[in-house]
Amino acid sequence: MSRAPYYSDDRVQLFQGDSLALMGALPSGSVDAVVTDPPYSSGGQFRGDRMGSTAGKYGGESFVDFDGDNRDQRSFLTWMSLWLGAARDASKPGAPCLLFTDWRQLPTMTDALQAGGWTWRGVVPWAKSGGRPAFKQRAFLNSCEYVVWGTSGASNTEDGSTVPLPGFHQAPAPRDREHQTQKPVEVMRELVKIAQPGATILDPFMGSGTTGVAAMIEGRKFIGCEKVPHFAQVAERRIREAQGQAVERNGQHAMDFCEVAS
Repeated sequence: MSRAPYYSDDRVQLFQGDSLALMGALPSGSVDAVVTDPPYSSGGQFRGDRMGSTAGKYGGESFVDFDGDNRDQRSFLTWMSLWLGAARDASKPGAPCLLFTDWRQLPTMTDALQAGGWTWRGVVPWAKSGGRPAFKQRAFLNSCEYVVWGTSGASNTEDGSTVPLPGFHQAPAPRDREHQTQKPVEVMRELVKIAQPGATILDPFMGSGTTGVAAMIEGRKFIGCEKVPHFAQVAERRIREAQGQAVERNGQHAMDFCEVAS
């Protein structure tokens, strides 16, 4: 991938390509927090269950497929450990790392976080409306996804103060989404507060850019990477709109006032 961002301004750097290559090029200690929603490689117990298109697996047949969601369990754990180690190298001591996952991959995700050198701190559930049962008989709905989080060594704040943040979030999945697994802006706005105002947040798998949108609204800086060109362009548009810029939609310059920084 090119080491030059395809879009940048005084608060944002956006890269298109492989995130592991990007993190190897970032200066050590240049990131204050990692907040990301990596491909889960989920969808079933066996490799064959995971090999379908992301549009088919996640109920978004009208969406462009995204990359990296078809690994078996061993390769998933190895890959996660590799990029988490690189992300830690790019992060400051004490930086937090937040990772979305589903119920199937929750145990592996906690292992990967620690294998990457981070100190595991806990799990924050995101409760969605609806959900599907695990099987056809009497069963609980799978109504939650989870944020596994940790820190690069001991947690650290400049003034030594404690800032309590919610340990549970409840919000519906976005109705008007541009990515199969797009997360709600209201949830991401709360998660990016793990970093102080003005801090730099890294999302190596930014998809449609919701972490970046939240960072703009909450007064943080953002470094994002996305491998799929279509979603890289969607992310740029949404993040620029969140800064109050008028960007092109369907041949016309327009602003989305639903996602504009205050």
